[in-house]
Amino acid sequence: MKKITTLFALFTVVTLSAQNFQSHYDLAREHVTLTFEMFKPDNYGNTYTFTDFDFNADNGISQAYFEIARVLKTEKMPVGLHIEYNGGLGTFERGTGLNGYTINNAWICGANYGKSNAVWGFSTYAGYKTFKGTSKGNYQVTGTWYWNIIANKLTFSGFADLWSENGLSDKTVFLSEPQLWYHLNKTFSVGGELELSNNFAGTYAFKGRPTLAVKWNL
Repeated sequence: MKKITTLFALFTVVTLSAQNFQSHYDLAREHVTLTFEMFKPDNYGNTYTFTDFDFNADNGISQAYFEIARVLKTEKMPVGLHIEYNGGLGTFERGTGLNGYTINNAWICGANYGKSNAVWGFSTYAGYKTFKGTSKGNYQVTGTWYWNIIANKLTFSGFADLWSENGLSDKTVFLSEPQLWYHLNKTFSVGGELELSNNFAGTYAFKGRPTLAVKWNL
């Protein structure tokens, strides 16, 4: 449940920060994910961050995942410089005990390009990706999009990621989360997303996992 607000970096009319909470019920995994997003533009580009909390444990949160990205760009630059950090941690039950794990720290550095108007827009970046604990170089390519199907009422948005995890000779991971939102007003929206993935999070087959969601724009 991520990267949707990043696209607002494309819209030159945007001058204020944007934040929202999203609550998604995953129909396949049967748990709730709470997402917080924040986007803030300035004279030298923009900053975007989000955190996902999965509530899939008897004692509450089972996983927390965090991303923060900075795009350095001025009006005279045709493309921006994209710098990003990803990481997280989680818990799982084993027998009568509780074990934990971390999601490897990852850094991405690359180039960002986007285009938009009042109805639609897209943003994409390609970069070098490095994981903690691996000596092999990796890549990530990401695209986001935004389409106001019905002005102020219906929006189709989302992202798609493609990255490697052990150099070019090992598995490639695909993840996409298209979202559809119906805006009840300027504050609340209802809708959902369809998580499409392959080789992701320990599942090596292609999966499609829908959610039902509510969004609160702050």
